[in-house]
Amino acid sequence: MTHNEMDIEGASTRERYNNFMEESCCTQFCTGPNPSMARYVYGLMFLVTSLLAWTVRDYGHTALAELQRLKVCEGTRYCLGAEGVLRISFGCFIFFFIMFLSTAGTKKLEDPRNSWHSEWWAAKIVLWIVLLVVPFFVPSAFIQLYGKVAHFGAGVFLLIQLMSVISFITWLNDCCRSEKYADRCRINSLILSVSAYLGSLLGIVMMYIWYAPKPTCRLNIFFITLTLLLLHIMTLVSVHSKVKGGLLATGLMGMYIVFLCWSALRSEPVTEICNKKAQAATNADWLTILSFVIAVLVIVMATFATGVDSNCLQLKKTEPESEDSVPYGYGFFHFVFSVGSMYFAMLFIGWNSHKTMKKWTIDVGWASAWVRIVNEWLATLVYIWMLVVPLIWKSRRRAEST
Repeated sequence: MTHNEMDIEGASTRERYNNFMEESCCTQFCTGPNPSMARYVYGLMFLVTSLLAWTVRDYGHTALAELQRLKVCEGTRYCLGAEGVLRISFGCFIFFFIMFLSTAGTKKLEDPRNSWHSEWWAAKIVLWIVLLVVPFFVPSAFIQLYGKVAHFGAGVFLLIQLMSVISFITWLNDCCRSEKYADRCRINSLILSVSAYLGSLLGIVMMYIWYAPKPTCRLNIFFITLTLLLLHIMTLVSVHSKVKGGLLATGLMGMYIVFLCWSALRSEPVTEICNKKAQAATNADWLTILSFVIAVLVIVMATFATGVDSNCLQLKKTEPESEDSVPYGYGFFHFVFSVGSMYFAMLFIGWNSHKTMKKWTIDVGWASAWVRIVNEWLATLVYIWMLVVPLIWKSRRRAEST
């Protein structure tokens, strides 16, 4: 091989290497603001925080007992795990709330706050670590107060998540019914609608088998039967001649409320005789551990998906975004993660800071069950309201015009 051929081959190798480095995620992450990459980093930080809170709850009693000099839990051992979760949650909340205050209102990519959101990772990671440590030196009374406030913050998160789910379902329904995609989606939407209804009915039947095996399980029978009734009410309202909401959105909403009902029944205490599935999960076997890991991942993914959907709370359609606009609302993104920090704390302590949670359990207790049930009822009311509110507005406009 001649020197010229070697030089040409070396130049092509360097060129391929340079092209690879320019297109690599690492280079994009390190060389400039990258909002799309930044949201995954924040999601990873949220996941690590959640796992840290679980570790403190299940395996941190010995370490937390050393903080008795700080009057943690006023000397009682049973709530050390719950307080550890609340302290981790408080640090995570403060971090994302600071990010919310510092990025709210960012509209354009040239805004300096875009650089703060998408860069400065060394400073933000240090801030994140410091804020996770500082709460362990905060008096116990303040942490208990934060635990009470976290109930409302977690409720706000559930409400935003609910609006995001309904927004996605209605968007999908409107897209399939639009003139542009009507012919293409007719068969697919019909198949999806039928599958959703059959899945909802199958879920209800399975809940009767798993959670209401005896007539004495009156509360579970009430929850499941009411879910079936709500499914029929949503269907009747949606197919009404004046509403014409279609079956696709209602079928998907039916699956959603069935899922919420199942989550509520699954959250009932393990000692209840009507909860056979919970009794089977009393030991930390591989199925329980796998369910716990999946539950944590679902929390993170739900928080991530909700945070990116900054349009779910907008009642009016916004103007098309320009090329130099930010890809998603930074302030809303961080606000969702801040209240999501309160939400995962409530799941880990069963919405009760004075309750002892078993290892590898999440969102268990009567408080958790009732939160899920109320969320199901609220989801149904909000969806029905969104179906009938256009009729109310039309009737008001007619009345005003006459």
